[in-house]
Amino acid sequence: MPKFKTEKMNTSLKEEFIANQGYLRTNGNRTRTEWRELRKLQENNTIVKIKKGLYRLNDLDCDQKIEVAKIIPNGIFCLFTAWHHYNLSVYNPFEFYVSIPKNQKLILPPYPPVKLFYWIDKYYLLGITEIYIENQIVKIYDLEKSICDALRFRNKVGIDTVSEVLKNYLKRNDKNLNKLWQYSRLLRIEKLMKETITIML
Repeated sequence: MPKFKTEKMNTSLKEEFIANQGYLRTNGNRTRTEWRELRKLQENNTIVKIKKGLYRLNDLDCDQKIEVAKIIPNGIFCLFTAWHHYNLSVYNPFEFYVSIPKNQKLILPPYPPVKLFYWIDKYYLLGITEIYIENQIVKIYDLEKSICDALRFRNKVGIDTVSEVLKNYLKRNDKNLNKLWQYSRLLRIEKLMKETITIML
């Protein structure tokens, strides 16, 4: 549970921030008093405006993936962010890799840094899972989809990264090769997947 201070807020806003783990969303239904309160809290650096309609307590100490998930509600952590989460790669990128539906339009704040991937449903919907980070639900692709994505993006991420990710996956006790074949079949990379893993075994 993140720790933060809310002593200077009125009761209703305080309850909302606490209920949402230090975040607050706004819409047109706010009262004038609440808007004045939010402006005042910004001016005295109690809260920070992340983007239009989304605020965060300034002293909130939490994993930045939570903030990215709040900014992009239907975004799914993928590629390097997913590989690092699953300890498949030692590389921890300075930006968060996130997939969203191909037809979605987004204007992102400059921070935290995010690299977006616009995927059609075939790639976007497969293998989505939810994890808990500091009591917050965050969406990420599961192990097997993350492995398939490594092979799909092999020309962009490099053969060394693909090799690292696959070798670390094959060492895991929780790997599910049946699911891996199923996913690779749906993504039409089954032959390439089996050939690549056969070389490594």
